[in-house]
Amino acid sequence: MAAQPPAPVPPGTPGAPPNGQQQDGYAPHDAYAPQDGHLPQGGYAPQEGYAVPQGGHVPHPRQAPVEGYVPQQAPQAPQDAQAAPQERLDPDVRVRTRARPYARLTYGTGAQAGAPPEQPPADYTPTERDLPVVGPDGTPVTYTDTLVDHPAVDLQQVGEGEGGGPLYVVGDVHGYYDELRAALFAEGLIDAEGHWAAGNTRLWFLGDFTDRGPDGIGVIDLVMQLSAEAAAAGGYCKALMGNHELLLLGAKRFGDTPVQSGAGTASFQAAWLLNGGQKTDMDRLQDHHLQWMARLDAITHEDGHLLLHSDTTAYLDYGDSIEAVNDAVHDVLTRSDANEVWDLFRKLTKRFAFRDESGPQAVRELLGTYGGERIVHGHSPIPYLLGEVGTEDGEGEGIAVEGPHVYADGLAVAMDGGVTMAGKLLVVQLPLTA
Repeated sequence: MAAQPPAPVPPGTPGAPPNGQQQDGYAPHDAYAPQDGHLPQGGYAPQEGYAVPQGGHVPHPRQAPVEGYVPQQAPQAPQDAQAAPQERLDPDVRVRTRARPYARLTYGTGAQAGAPPEQPPADYTPTERDLPVVGPDGTPVTYTDTLVDHPAVDLQQVGEGEGGGPLYVVGDVHGYYDELRAALFAEGLIDAEGHWAAGNTRLWFLGDFTDRGPDGIGVIDLVMQLSAEAAAAGGYCKALMGNHELLLLGAKRFGDTPVQSGAGTASFQAAWLLNGGQKTDMDRLQDHHLQWMARLDAITHEDGHLLLHSDTTAYLDYGDSIEAVNDAVHDVLTRSDANEVWDLFRKLTKRFAFRDESGPQAVRELLGTYGGERIVHGHSPIPYLLGEVGTEDGEGEGIAVEGPHVYADGLAVAMDGGVTMAGKLLVVQLPLTA
């Protein structure tokens, strides 16, 4: 397939000419945009050893658990689970930041927040996932990967309402497993062994767990583990679907099968590779990871906050209520039509709808339709929203991200601190205080 020439940068994108604005634009680091998957010069060669799976059908989220899955009781949290962790991480478990100018930043507000950054060793490999789970009595217990639909607990009911605990949100992780553990620990949400330590706290991830970083599957495994452990402790840990979940699902299901885009033909495999797809993630991807991702909701409401991944109004194309949007997204993934999934992926990759003069009105349109007083989202790195464009590998000057970015007349909160740009992985308690 002939390579498509890159299109001009849309007005309103950082670094674009100042003549005019464009809502729902694409940022420069979305390599397949704005041509919906155009291939790099010279075309695309499928990844060596990669085989396109047959069928790729994923059960509907309301269907029965995976055949052969035996639920396991998650370890019970100790009675003092809501107390602050008794011991902070030792220096060997500190957060790694990758490059300037963000390397001086710290994570969270706990005692570990001031730990100096360390550089990864030259032979760094993704974190192994065979660490034991320690039970309430301090003895190791056998633990296996846990599906999100743990049949013993109704995750939709645990901890909600007036009796719910504190509410936290996590921005885009993109495979940075060590940074995620350090940030969660700094806020007292996990202990030094990586297990839930926050009692009835409610924790939401805003999507984009994989791609660009070294250990996306490790991140997914951790979130799935915390989902079971939090439920057992009276809280919950949940996640929303990001555009990179759709990208990874599409790459696994459809491979280099051509799909129709606004600029001709494209493929999920090419777009995945162009946007930081990691072979190690694809090699370790299993059926339960795929099913977990396909069952994620796209949008939710918590304590007056409308939580979603992308700063776009494209959610309105899928329904006029939260339930309708989530059902529509699940239905698209259940039907498993490559072009339909590509269209969903393309729409949820749009960005910057809440920026510039028209931003507050776009936010109000979503809030008026789905409810809530403020939108909290990931997807667009805060440096991009502020017009400070670095690069994905940390080269070039940028701004120091100290926390979430509140904008659009105070109606929107951006949570992607730019960890892929050597920035900060944000874990923040809501509501934000001045």
